[in-house]
Amino acid sequence: MAPSMNEIILINITGPDQKGLVARMVGVLAAHGVNVLDIGQAVIHDYISLGILAEIPATADPANVKKDLLYAAHDLGVTVSLRPTSADAYEQWVAAQGQERRIVTLLGRRLSARQIAQAAGVVAGHGLNIDVITRLSGRVSLRHGVRHANACVQFTLSGHLAGEEGIRQRLLQISEQEGIDISFQRDDIYRRNRRLVCFDMDSTLIQTEVIDEMARVHGVGEEVAAITAAAMQGQIDFAESLRQRVRLLQGLEEAALAEIAARLPLTEGAEHLIATLRQLGYKTAILSGGFDYFGQRLQQRLGIDYAFANRLEMAQGRLTGHLLGEMVDGQRKAALLRQIAAAEGLSLPQTIAVGDGANDLPMLSIAGLGIAFHAKPIVRQQAGQRISSVGLDGLLYLIGIRDREPSR
Repeated sequence: MAPSMNEIILINITGPDQKGLVARMVGVLAAHGVNVLDIGQAVIHDYISLGILAEIPATADPANVKKDLLYAAHDLGVTVSLRPTSADAYEQWVAAQGQERRIVTLLGRRLSARQIAQAAGVVAGHGLNIDVITRLSGRVSLRHGVRHANACVQFTLSGHLAGEEGIRQRLLQISEQEGIDISFQRDDIYRRNRRLVCFDMDSTLIQTEVIDEMARVHGVGEEVAAITAAAMQGQIDFAESLRQRVRLLQGLEEAALAEIAARLPLTEGAEHLIATLRQLGYKTAILSGGFDYFGQRLQQRLGIDYAFANRLEMAQGRLTGHLLGEMVDGQRKAALLRQIAAAEGLSLPQTIAVGDGANDLPMLSIAGLGIAFHAKPIVRQQAGQRISSVGLDGLLYLIGIRDREPSR
Protein backbone atom coordinates (compact mmCIF):
# COMPACT_ATOMS: atom_id res chain seq x y z
CA MET A 1 0.00 0.00 0.00
CA ALA A 2 1.42 3.41 -1.01
CA PRO A 3 2.29 5.76 1.84
CA SER A 4 -0.12 8.65 2.41
CA MET A 5 0.98 12.04 1.14
CA ASN A 6 0.95 15.21 3.18
CA GLU A 7 -0.72 18.27 1.66
CA ILE A 8 1.35 19.93 -1.05
CA ILE A 9 0.87 23.57 -2.02
CA LEU A 10 2.50 25.84 -4.57
CA ILE A 11 3.16 29.29 -3.11
CA ASN A 12 3.79 32.25 -5.43
CA ILE A 13 4.89 35.56 -3.89
CA THR A 14 5.19 38.70 -6.02
CA GLY A 15 5.79 42.36 -5.27
CA PRO A 16 8.50 44.90 -4.44
CA ASP A 17 11.75 43.23 -3.46
CA GLN A 18 13.15 44.05 -0.02
CA LYS A 19 15.74 42.79 2.39
CA GLY A 20 14.53 40.01 4.63
CA LEU A 21 11.57 39.04 2.46
CA VAL A 22 12.70 35.46 1.84
CA ALA A 23 13.68 34.99 5.48
CA ARG A 24 10.26 36.24 6.66
CA MET A 25 8.14 34.16 4.28
CA VAL A 26 10.16 30.95 4.61
CA GLY A 27 10.28 31.56 8.36
CA VAL A 28 6.48 31.25 8.44
CA LEU A 29 6.78 27.82 6.87
CA ALA A 30 9.56 26.85 9.28
CA ALA A 31 7.35 27.70 12.25
CA HIS A 32 4.89 25.05 11.09
CA GLY A 33 7.50 22.39 10.31
CA VAL A 34 6.89 22.61 6.56
CA ASN A 35 9.22 20.78 4.16
CA VAL A 36 10.41 22.78 1.12
CA LEU A 37 10.32 20.57 -2.01
CA ASP A 38 11.39 23.27 -4.47
CA ILE A 39 12.21 26.97 -4.32
CA GLY A 40 13.24 29.60 -6.85
CA GLN A 41 13.09 33.32 -7.37
CA ALA A 42 13.72 36.01 -9.94
CA VAL A 43 14.12 39.75 -9.42
CA ILE A 44 13.51 42.10 -12.34
CA HIS A 45 13.90 45.84 -11.73
CA ASP A 46 13.41 45.46 -7.94
CA TYR A 47 10.27 43.34 -8.37
CA ILE A 48 10.44 39.83 -6.96
CA SER A 49 8.75 36.63 -8.02
CA LEU A 50 9.35 33.89 -5.44
CA GLY A 51 8.00 30.38 -5.86
CA ILE A 52 7.94 27.65 -3.21
CA LEU A 53 6.61 24.11 -3.50
CA ALA A 54 5.85 23.15 0.10
CA GLU A 55 4.80 19.95 1.86
CA ILE A 56 2.65 20.60 4.92
CA PRO A 57 3.00 17.75 7.44
CA ALA A 58 -0.01 16.03 8.97
CA THR A 59 0.95 17.56 12.35
CA ALA A 60 0.33 21.09 11.04
CA ASP A 61 -3.00 22.75 10.23
CA PRO A 62 -2.93 23.84 6.54
CA ALA A 63 -5.42 26.61 7.26
CA ASN A 64 -3.10 28.14 9.86
CA VAL A 65 -0.11 27.90 7.52
CA LYS A 66 -2.00 29.71 4.78
CA LYS A 67 -3.35 32.33 7.19
CA ASP A 68 0.11 33.13 8.54
CA LEU A 69 1.49 33.40 4.99
CA LEU A 70 -1.23 35.89 4.08
CA TYR A 71 -0.56 37.98 7.22
CA ALA A 72 3.20 38.08 6.50
CA ALA A 73 2.59 39.01 2.86
CA HIS A 74 0.29 41.88 3.94
CA ASP A 75 2.94 43.22 6.31
CA LEU A 76 5.54 43.13 3.52
CA GLY A 77 3.28 44.69 0.91
CA VAL A 78 3.50 41.70 -1.45
CA THR A 79 0.92 39.40 -2.99
CA VAL A 80 0.77 35.68 -2.24
CA SER A 81 -1.19 33.05 -4.13
CA LEU A 82 -1.66 29.48 -2.91
CA ARG A 83 -2.51 26.53 -5.11
CA PRO A 84 -2.87 22.91 -4.00
CA THR A 85 -0.88 20.30 -5.92
CA SER A 86 -2.04 16.70 -6.19
CA ALA A 87 0.16 13.76 -5.30
CA ASP A 88 -0.02 12.54 -8.92
CA ALA A 89 1.05 15.93 -10.30
CA TYR A 90 3.94 16.01 -7.86
CA GLU A 91 5.13 12.52 -8.86
CA GLN A 92 4.95 13.46 -12.56
CA TRP A 93 7.13 16.48 -11.79
CA VAL A 94 9.63 14.27 -9.95
CA ALA A 95 9.71 11.75 -12.81
CA ALA A 96 10.51 14.52 -15.31
CA GLN A 97 13.79 15.49 -13.64
CA GLY A 98 15.86 13.02 -15.65
CA GLN A 99 14.80 14.30 -19.06
CA GLU A 100 17.22 15.91 -21.48
CA ARG A 101 17.97 19.59 -21.09
CA ARG A 102 19.18 22.06 -23.64
CA ILE A 103 20.32 25.66 -23.72
CA VAL A 104 19.35 28.36 -26.20
CA THR A 105 21.44 31.55 -26.03
CA LEU A 106 20.34 34.74 -27.80
CA LEU A 107 23.15 37.24 -28.31
CA GLY A 108 23.41 40.63 -29.98
CA ARG A 109 24.08 44.30 -29.40
CA ARG A 110 20.42 44.65 -28.44
CA LEU A 111 17.58 42.12 -28.21
CA SER A 112 14.02 43.02 -29.15
CA ALA A 113 10.76 41.48 -27.99
CA ARG A 114 10.23 40.21 -31.56
CA GLN A 115 13.55 38.36 -31.59
CA ILE A 116 12.93 36.72 -28.23
CA ALA A 117 9.36 35.84 -29.20
CA GLN A 118 10.51 34.22 -32.45
CA ALA A 119 13.09 32.06 -30.66
CA ALA A 120 10.57 31.11 -27.96
CA GLY A 121 8.05 30.20 -30.66
CA VAL A 122 10.53 27.84 -32.32
CA VAL A 123 11.23 26.19 -28.97
CA ALA A 124 7.52 25.67 -28.30
CA GLY A 125 6.91 24.48 -31.85
CA HIS A 126 9.40 21.65 -31.31
CA GLY A 127 7.72 20.48 -28.11
CA LEU A 128 10.25 21.93 -25.66
CA ASN A 129 9.45 23.93 -22.53
CA ILE A 130 11.36 26.96 -21.26
CA ASP A 131 12.07 26.26 -17.58
CA VAL A 132 14.35 29.18 -16.80
CA ILE A 133 15.20 32.47 -18.53
CA THR A 134 18.43 34.14 -17.44
CA ARG A 135 19.99 37.44 -18.50
CA LEU A 136 23.74 36.89 -18.82
CA SER A 137 24.69 40.37 -20.04
CA GLY A 138 25.17 43.32 -17.71
CA ARG A 139 22.79 46.22 -17.20
CA VAL A 140 23.13 48.96 -19.82
CA SER A 141 22.26 52.61 -19.26
CA LEU A 142 19.79 54.15 -21.73
CA ARG A 143 20.94 57.62 -20.74
CA HIS A 144 24.68 57.10 -21.15
CA GLY A 145 25.76 55.12 -24.18
CA VAL A 146 28.09 52.14 -23.67
CA ARG A 147 30.58 51.28 -26.40
CA HIS A 148 30.36 47.66 -27.53
CA ALA A 149 27.44 46.89 -25.20
CA ASN A 150 26.07 43.35 -25.46
CA ALA A 151 22.66 41.85 -24.77
CA CYS A 152 22.38 38.16 -23.95
CA VAL A 153 19.49 36.01 -22.75
CA GLN A 154 19.67 32.29 -22.02
CA PHE A 155 16.77 29.81 -22.11
CA THR A 156 17.05 26.54 -20.18
CA LEU A 157 14.83 23.99 -21.92
CA SER A 158 13.36 20.61 -21.04
CA GLY A 159 11.39 18.05 -23.01
CA HIS A 160 11.89 15.32 -25.56
CA LEU A 161 13.27 16.28 -28.96
CA ALA A 162 13.11 13.68 -31.72
CA GLY A 163 15.86 15.31 -33.80
CA GLU A 164 17.94 18.45 -33.48
CA GLU A 165 18.52 19.39 -37.10
CA GLY A 166 15.09 20.94 -37.60
CA ILE A 167 15.26 23.28 -34.62
CA ARG A 168 18.88 24.18 -35.39
CA GLN A 169 18.02 25.17 -38.95
CA ARG A 170 15.01 27.23 -37.88
CA LEU A 171 17.02 29.08 -35.22
CA LEU A 172 19.77 29.70 -37.81
CA GLN A 173 17.19 31.24 -40.15
CA ILE A 174 16.02 33.61 -37.42
CA SER A 175 19.63 34.44 -36.59
CA GLU A 176 20.38 35.36 -40.20
CA GLN A 177 17.17 37.35 -40.65
CA GLU A 178 17.44 39.28 -37.39
CA GLY A 179 21.19 39.90 -37.29
CA ILE A 180 21.66 38.22 -33.89
CA ASP A 181 23.36 35.02 -32.78
CA ILE A 182 21.33 32.08 -31.49
CA SER A 183 23.16 29.14 -29.98
CA PHE A 184 21.57 25.73 -29.33
CA GLN A 185 23.44 23.29 -27.07
CA ARG A 186 22.87 20.25 -24.93
CA ASP A 187 23.09 21.08 -21.24
CA ASP A 188 25.27 18.20 -20.11
CA ILE A 189 28.25 17.66 -17.84
CA TYR A 190 30.71 18.57 -20.62
CA ARG A 191 29.19 21.99 -21.15
CA ARG A 192 30.00 22.80 -17.53
CA ASN A 193 33.42 21.19 -17.58
CA ARG A 194 35.25 22.54 -20.63
CA ARG A 195 38.86 23.46 -19.97
CA LEU A 196 40.69 24.16 -23.27
CA VAL A 197 39.99 26.84 -25.88
CA CYS A 198 41.89 26.79 -29.19
CA PHE A 199 41.82 29.89 -31.41
CA ASP A 200 42.65 30.61 -34.98
CA MET A 201 44.75 33.78 -35.12
CA ASP A 202 44.12 35.79 -38.30
CA SER A 203 40.64 37.39 -38.38
CA THR A 204 39.86 35.69 -35.07
CA LEU A 205 42.21 36.85 -32.31
CA ILE A 206 43.35 39.72 -34.51
CA GLN A 207 41.35 41.84 -36.94
CA THR A 208 43.46 41.20 -40.02
CA GLU A 209 45.08 38.56 -42.18
CA VAL A 210 48.79 38.99 -41.42
CA ILE A 211 49.91 37.60 -44.76
CA ASP A 212 47.87 40.31 -46.49
CA GLU A 213 49.66 42.95 -44.40
CA MET A 214 53.03 41.46 -45.30
CA ALA A 215 52.07 41.42 -48.97
CA ARG A 216 50.92 45.03 -48.89
CA VAL A 217 54.27 46.14 -47.43
CA HIS A 218 56.10 44.06 -50.05
CA GLY A 219 54.05 45.44 -52.93
CA VAL A 220 52.23 42.21 -53.85
CA GLY A 221 49.01 42.90 -51.96
CA GLU A 222 46.48 42.28 -54.70
CA GLU A 223 48.01 38.98 -55.81
CA VAL A 224 48.20 37.58 -52.28
CA ALA A 225 44.77 38.87 -51.23
CA ALA A 226 43.11 37.08 -54.12
CA ILE A 227 44.72 33.77 -53.16
CA THR A 228 43.88 34.30 -49.45
CA ALA A 229 40.20 34.97 -50.17
CA ALA A 230 39.89 31.88 -52.35
CA ALA A 231 41.59 29.72 -49.71
CA MET A 232 39.34 30.98 -46.88
CA GLN A 233 36.28 30.22 -49.01
CA GLY A 234 37.55 26.69 -49.58
CA GLN A 235 38.03 27.23 -53.31
CA ILE A 236 41.77 26.45 -53.27
CA ASP A 237 43.64 23.82 -51.27
CA PHE A 238 45.02 25.64 -48.24
CA ALA A 239 48.48 24.09 -48.34
CA GLU A 240 49.09 24.94 -51.97
CA SER A 241 47.63 28.43 -51.59
CA LEU A 242 49.96 29.11 -48.66
CA ARG A 243 53.01 28.01 -50.63
CA GLN A 244 52.00 30.27 -53.49
CA ARG A 245 51.57 33.28 -51.21
CA VAL A 246 54.81 32.71 -49.31
CA ARG A 247 56.74 32.53 -52.59
CA LEU A 248 55.41 36.00 -53.44
CA LEU A 249 56.91 37.30 -50.16
CA GLN A 250 60.49 36.34 -51.05
CA GLY A 251 62.90 39.12 -50.10
CA LEU A 252 60.72 40.81 -47.44
CA GLU A 253 62.97 42.10 -44.62
CA GLU A 254 62.65 40.90 -41.02
CA ALA A 255 62.44 44.54 -39.89
CA ALA A 256 59.14 44.80 -41.77
CA LEU A 257 57.81 41.78 -39.87
CA ALA A 258 58.63 43.47 -36.57
CA GLU A 259 56.77 46.60 -37.61
CA ILE A 260 53.71 44.60 -38.62
CA ALA A 261 53.76 42.60 -35.37
CA ALA A 262 53.88 45.79 -33.30
CA ARG A 263 50.65 47.11 -34.78
CA LEU A 264 48.51 43.96 -34.99
CA PRO A 265 44.92 45.02 -34.10
CA LEU A 266 43.35 42.77 -31.48
CA THR A 267 39.78 41.70 -32.06
CA GLU A 268 37.16 43.34 -29.85
CA GLY A 269 36.85 41.41 -26.59
CA ALA A 270 40.00 39.30 -27.09
CA GLU A 271 41.89 40.64 -24.08
CA HIS A 272 38.88 40.42 -21.77
CA LEU A 273 38.11 36.88 -22.97
CA ILE A 274 41.63 35.51 -22.51
CA ALA A 275 42.02 37.17 -19.10
CA THR A 276 38.69 35.72 -17.93
CA LEU A 277 39.51 32.24 -19.23
CA ARG A 278 42.85 32.32 -17.44
CA GLN A 279 41.15 33.42 -14.22
CA LEU A 280 38.73 30.50 -14.54
CA GLY A 281 41.55 27.99 -15.05
CA TYR A 282 41.10 27.33 -18.77
CA LYS A 283 44.07 26.49 -20.98
CA THR A 284 44.30 28.45 -24.24
CA ALA A 285 46.05 27.85 -27.54
CA ILE A 286 46.70 29.54 -30.87
CA LEU A 287 46.40 27.09 -33.78
CA SER A 288 47.12 29.18 -36.83
CA GLY A 289 47.69 28.66 -40.51
CA GLY A 290 49.58 31.95 -40.31
CA PHE A 291 53.13 32.39 -39.06
CA ASP A 292 54.77 31.66 -35.72
CA TYR A 293 56.73 34.95 -35.85
CA PHE A 294 53.42 36.69 -35.09
CA GLY A 295 51.77 33.88 -33.14
CA GLN A 296 54.53 33.82 -30.54
CA ARG A 297 54.34 37.58 -30.01
CA LEU A 298 50.58 37.38 -29.64
CA GLN A 299 51.00 34.49 -27.22
CA GLN A 300 53.27 36.61 -25.02
CA ARG A 301 51.04 39.67 -25.28
CA LEU A 302 47.87 37.83 -24.17
CA GLY A 303 49.35 35.16 -21.89
CA ILE A 304 48.25 32.19 -24.02
CA ASP A 305 49.52 28.75 -23.05
CA TYR A 306 50.25 27.19 -26.45
CA ALA A 307 50.99 28.56 -29.91
CA PHE A 308 51.44 26.61 -33.15
CA ALA A 309 51.79 28.22 -36.58
CA ASN A 310 53.82 27.96 -39.77
CA ARG A 311 57.53 28.79 -39.63
CA LEU A 312 58.98 31.16 -42.21
CA GLU A 313 62.48 30.47 -43.53
CA MET A 314 64.81 33.47 -43.35
CA ALA A 315 68.31 34.03 -44.68
CA GLN A 316 70.40 37.15 -44.15
CA GLY A 317 67.48 38.97 -42.57
CA ARG A 318 65.04 38.34 -45.43
CA LEU A 319 62.33 35.82 -46.25
CA THR A 320 63.42 33.12 -48.68
CA GLY A 321 59.89 32.41 -49.90
CA HIS A 322 59.82 28.96 -48.24
CA LEU A 323 58.40 27.37 -45.08
CA LEU A 324 60.21 25.17 -42.57
CA GLY A 325 58.84 22.05 -40.89
CA GLU A 326 55.37 20.55 -41.00
CA MET A 327 52.69 22.84 -42.40
CA VAL A 328 49.85 23.86 -40.06
CA ASP A 329 46.81 23.35 -42.26
CA GLY A 330 43.27 22.34 -41.35
CA GLN A 331 44.07 18.70 -40.56
CA ARG A 332 47.15 19.71 -38.58
CA LYS A 333 45.03 22.10 -36.48
CA ALA A 334 42.67 19.24 -35.60
CA ALA A 335 45.63 16.99 -34.73
CA LEU A 336 47.15 19.70 -32.52
CA LEU A 337 43.86 20.17 -30.69
CA ARG A 338 43.82 16.44 -29.95
CA GLN A 339 47.48 16.57 -28.89
CA ILE A 340 47.03 19.49 -26.47
CA ALA A 341 43.88 17.96 -25.00
CA ALA A 342 45.70 14.70 -24.35
CA ALA A 343 48.64 16.54 -22.76
CA GLU A 344 46.23 18.34 -20.43
CA GLY A 345 44.34 15.14 -19.57
CA LEU A 346 41.14 16.33 -21.27
CA SER A 347 38.62 14.60 -23.51
CA LEU A 348 37.53 16.23 -26.78
CA PRO A 349 34.07 17.16 -25.41
CA GLN A 350 35.94 19.36 -22.91
CA THR A 351 37.47 21.46 -25.69
CA ILE A 352 36.37 24.58 -27.57
CA ALA A 353 37.64 25.69 -30.98
CA VAL A 354 37.12 29.13 -32.55
CA GLY A 355 37.88 30.15 -36.14
CA ASP A 356 36.64 31.89 -39.25
CA GLY A 357 38.02 30.09 -42.30
CA ALA A 358 37.56 26.83 -44.17
CA ASN A 359 40.86 25.52 -42.78
CA ASP A 360 39.35 25.81 -39.27
CA LEU A 361 36.50 23.40 -40.00
CA PRO A 362 38.41 20.20 -39.06
CA MET A 363 39.13 21.48 -35.53
CA LEU A 364 35.67 23.03 -35.18
CA SER A 365 34.10 19.68 -36.06
CA ILE A 366 35.93 17.64 -33.42
CA ALA A 367 35.82 20.11 -30.52
CA GLY A 368 33.12 19.81 -27.90
CA LEU A 369 32.06 23.34 -28.85
CA GLY A 370 33.01 24.59 -32.32
CA ILE A 371 32.39 28.30 -32.88
CA ALA A 372 32.47 30.12 -36.22
CA PHE A 373 33.54 33.68 -35.38
CA HIS A 374 32.54 36.38 -37.91
CA ALA A 375 33.15 33.59 -40.34
CA LYS A 376 32.90 32.95 -44.05
CA PRO A 377 29.50 31.57 -45.23
CA ILE A 378 30.77 28.02 -45.70
CA VAL A 379 32.05 27.98 -42.10
CA ARG A 380 28.88 29.51 -40.63
CA GLN A 381 26.82 26.79 -42.32
CA GLN A 382 28.95 23.89 -41.07
CA ALA A 383 30.04 25.00 -37.58
CA GLY A 384 28.00 23.99 -34.56
CA GLN A 385 27.74 27.52 -33.14
CA ARG A 386 28.26 31.04 -34.47
CA ILE A 387 29.21 34.47 -33.17
CA SER A 388 28.70 37.17 -35.79
CA SER A 389 27.07 40.08 -33.97
CA VAL A 390 29.47 40.86 -31.09
CA GLY A 391 33.12 40.61 -30.07
CA LEU A 392 35.18 37.56 -29.21
CA ASP A 393 34.20 37.69 -25.53
CA GLY A 394 30.70 36.67 -26.63
CA LEU A 395 32.13 33.17 -26.21
CA LEU A 396 31.76 33.61 -22.44
CA TYR A 397 27.98 33.67 -22.78
CA LEU A 398 28.02 30.38 -24.69
CA ILE A 399 29.67 28.70 -21.71
CA GLY A 400 27.14 30.28 -19.35
CA ILE A 401 29.29 32.99 -17.79
CA ARG A 402 27.54 36.21 -16.79
CA ASP A 403 29.03 39.66 -17.23
CA ARG A 404 30.95 40.87 -14.24
CA GLU A 405 30.13 44.55 -14.49
CA PRO A 406 33.16 45.94 -12.59
CA SER A 407 35.53 44.22 -15.08
CA ARG A 408 33.74 45.48 -18.20
